[in-house]
Amino acid sequence: MAPVGNNPLGTFLPLILLVVVFYFLLIRPQRKRQQEQIQMQNSLTPGVRVMTTTGLFATVVALQDDDVVLEVAPGVETRWAKAAIGRVLTPVDEVTDGEAEETVTDGPDTGNGDDTSTKQS
Repeated sequence: MAPVGNNPLGTFLPLILLVVVFYFLLIRPQRKRQQEQIQMQNSLTPGVRVMTTTGLFATVVALQDDDVVLEVAPGVETRWAKAAIGRVLTPVDEVTDGEAEETVTDGPDTGNGDDTSTKQS
C-alpha cells in the first residue's frame, strides 16, 4: 500500500487552485477594463467632450493616427496620445454653473422670516 502523502496531485492542487483564483479575481477583470478602454479610445469622434488621464477637460477636434487634437479653450488646441484619454463625458457627467446654483439649498426654513444661518450669537 502506498503512503497517502506521496500523491503528486495532492501536493500541486493548492497551487493550481491559487493560480485559478488569481486569474479570475485579478487578471481577467483587468483585461476586460483594458479592452473597454481601448474600445473607448478607438471610438472617439470630433465634437466629443473628454477627460484626459491627468484631469484635463477638452473637446476632440481631430483624430490623426494614434494622436488626438483636443480643444481646451476656444482657439487653444493641443495634441495628445489616444492612450491619454481617460473617459468620454456624457451630458449627465457635466454640471454647468447654473445647475450647480439650483441644487444648492439653504438650511431649513423656520417660517419666521429670519435667516438663522447668518445670525451670530
